[in-house]
Amino acid sequence: MGYYTLKSLGKTNDYMTIVRELDDGYVVRIVRDKDGYNDITTDYISKTLFDSCIRTGYLTKVTSLEDKAAANA
Repeated sequence: MGYYTLKSLGKTNDYMTIVRELDDGYVVRIVRDKDGYNDITTDYISKTLFDSCIRTGYLTKVTSLEDKAAANA
């Protein structure tokens, strides 16, 4: 399971968690900060789209416990 921050406008702490890996993609949980409350979505993302988001910087892997705590704040 991996944690990723999402590139977003403003100072929100949007993040994504990989819940399960499938043959052709991932089931992900996306948490978005919406004016003080969390909008939580579970969805599917293909491996091709995921790789593209990593390459373009839309998704950034959380590599330390401090980054993970900040993403969950």
